[in-house]
Amino acid sequence: MRLRTVLATVTAALAAATTVTAAGPAAANPPAANSPAANSHAGNSHAANSSAAHACSPSVSIDRFSDALDKTTYQGTFVGNFSALAVDRDGSIAALEDRSSLFGLDAKTLQPKRVVPLADENGAALDSEGLVIDRDGTRLITSETEPSVRRYSRDGRILDRLPVPSSLLVAPAGRATSNQTFEGLTRLPGGHTLLASMEDAISGDSANIVRFQTWERTKGGHFRLGAQYAYPIDSGLGVPEVQATPDGRLLVLERGFTSGVGNTVRLYLADPRRATDTSGIENLTGQAGVRLIKKTLLADIADCPSLGATAKQPQPNPLLDNIEGMAITGHDKGRLKVLLVSDDNQNATQITRFYYLRVSTAS
Repeated sequence: MRLRTVLATVTAALAAATTVTAAGPAAANPPAANSPAANSHAGNSHAANSSAAHACSPSVSIDRFSDALDKTTYQGTFVGNFSALAVDRDGSIAALEDRSSLFGLDAKTLQPKRVVPLADENGAALDSEGLVIDRDGTRLITSETEPSVRRYSRDGRILDRLPVPSSLLVAPAGRATSNQTFEGLTRLPGGHTLLASMEDAISGDSANIVRFQTWERTKGGHFRLGAQYAYPIDSGLGVPEVQATPDGRLLVLERGFTSGVGNTVRLYLADPRRATDTSGIENLTGQAGVRLIKKTLLADIADCPSLGATAKQPQPNPLLDNIEGMAITGHDKGRLKVLLVSDDNQNATQITRFYYLRVSTAS
């Protein structure tokens, strides 16, 4: 998501509170008004000294974080603005930035190995947000501009473009708000279904309900529109990312920002398997008979140990920044390995930070 500014009035009581209410998804990437509180520790990776120090919640722990790529460049391209992550077929980490570049990062060191420029059909830049590495190695990438989902070759050539329901297009073509559309993209188990998450509600729907759109793979290898589901968001938050778990459930990030206080980032486990297909429902207002996606809080990232992290602007936990990308990179001892990344917006008062989590999805 591109840098956006939202002015928020924050009372002294709120600034001192241990529980923070976020101002809203459109405020997730603000310019900070304050000078950095401390150095960013760029280039270092930090870990806790004991297992107890790792816990964020009973379901989530954090192994370490890394600021190694903060404010760096690679082959003349700024490394940052990251909005999505995926594991590539060679084991490297594909890191998508929202200004039309796709990086390949070494999975162990995070150092860039390659960068591929992206563009739309007219050569214009994308507001690139969601990423899936398909089973044949092609890249499925969302852009918030229209919104759109395009398939790219490994070298950045456009191969296909998926259909999008008219209601999800940005107004006046549709009912979506600019910069509040397809932020997340994931492929469900089996590989035949894609799911994109809208960041915020469309006009006519309740403010706390966002739509998740799916596509089904055809025999010819293209995708047709599939079911649509309704996901309930916390007040003032939006959905920057979604990732499918091996059993067909979803890890969902919810995020917001309050000026002078900082970011709110929560990780949920969501189950769309019994939710109502809402593709034929014009307005979602909480009406009876519509089963929303069920969600369970796994962790509020503010509750993670800071592990010595510092922040360049006020945060409820100095570990926090504008977390926007997520990938499941493996599993270990019954827990998923999950990698998060923050979008620094190429802003001196924000940080490109990677977070290494272990997540239990046991119900």
